[in-house]
Amino acid sequence: MVKALESALLVAAKKKFGSVCENINVSIDPKTGEIQVIAVKKIVENVQNPREEISLEEATKMDEGAEIGDEIGNIIPMDDLGRIAAQTAKQVIIQKVREAEWDVILKDFKNKQGDLINGVVMRQERRDYIIDLGKTEGVLPAKEQIPGEPYRRGDRVRAYILDVRHTPKGPQIILSRTHPNLLAKLFEMEVPEVYEGIVSVKGVVREPGDRAKIAVASKDSSIDPVGACVGVKGSRVQAVVRELRGEKIDIIAWSDDPRAFIGEALSPAVIERVGINEQEKSATIVVADQQLSLAIGKKGQNVRLAAKLTGWKIDILSETEYQGKRAAEREKEITEAIAHETKQQEKAEGESAAEEAAEAAAEPSESDIASIPGVGEKTVLVLKEHGFSSIKKIAEATEDELSKIPKIGEKTAKKIIDAAREIIHSA
Repeated sequence: MVKALESALLVAAKKKFGSVCENINVSIDPKTGEIQVIAVKKIVENVQNPREEISLEEATKMDEGAEIGDEIGNIIPMDDLGRIAAQTAKQVIIQKVREAEWDVILKDFKNKQGDLINGVVMRQERRDYIIDLGKTEGVLPAKEQIPGEPYRRGDRVRAYILDVRHTPKGPQIILSRTHPNLLAKLFEMEVPEVYEGIVSVKGVVREPGDRAKIAVASKDSSIDPVGACVGVKGSRVQAVVRELRGEKIDIIAWSDDPRAFIGEALSPAVIERVGINEQEKSATIVVADQQLSLAIGKKGQNVRLAAKLTGWKIDILSETEYQGKRAAEREKEITEAIAHETKQQEKAEGESAAEEAAEAAAEPSESDIASIPGVGEKTVLVLKEHGFSSIKKIAEATEDELSKIPKIGEKTAKKIIDAAREIIHSA
């Protein structure tokens, strides 16, 4: 404060006496409050710059011991400063008092940031409302207002202290009626178990003015967290609903089991089954056909809030859709299995045919029977009729087997077999 006042008086003194003196000092005794304004000049023999210099003759009139090269100060009476000094001092004092007040308010509200506060609507500026908070004013911006919630001058408002800012015009307190923590703080006010920490709020999601979901858990197994928040005949939750002008609130039992938590989060719908993919953090929910619209909610609101509350991507199917999907999947699996089996069979048949072709290529063909020495056209026909259609089969036959064929005796059979074997060995 003293330094600021000194600076302000110095500015005033330079405005008043700057034309006759360049170097002016102002000092204030913090104990007595005495103010001294001194014009300082250098003692010279010949004055060249009257604003900065003084002759020895003039200096000795003020101080007999003055010498050339010294600096000498001349006290300027405060009366000479007149009205300018008084106004300057007043402005500085007012500004400093105001800044001190601002500092107190900033410190006070910084400590309250994240709490609820009550205020009274003073006026509307564009779409924002200015709220009287007692020591200072708060701002309820348009984006922090519950849609469709009107205010008039003099209305009482309970809001969440969202932010505390320092501006050149003073502290600015930003309020909110849409922040999720507003709901959590309201339950803390209405539910003793929440205030005492027995029941904890695990998460809150809102679509302000329409619907909200709050997940709660209890540290005491004997206390039902949902029941504690609902209250007798719904008294506690209804108090919060009234404060939020009818916003519907679903109170959810929190669980560290994703299946259980997701199922609860879709309340009031009844869930048939929950399938989860932990890697993708996604869940497939199956509900009875008549529960589908309730689970999804108006314009997808229920599933949207549940997804935000749990942090999981949620896909909802009716029982009919689920069974149809399962049937399609089973049909696809069967089709793929049949296709695979057919492919394997075709592959096996192909390999078998290739082997047979290789064998056929490696041995003489059936028509080569005629190339056996001593075997004529009629004998070829007889051999084929009795199953000896290739040189290999003839070579593997016994004389007894071949001699039983009509018109082929033992000697002929031996010659034919020997000739066939000779052809096989030479191939």
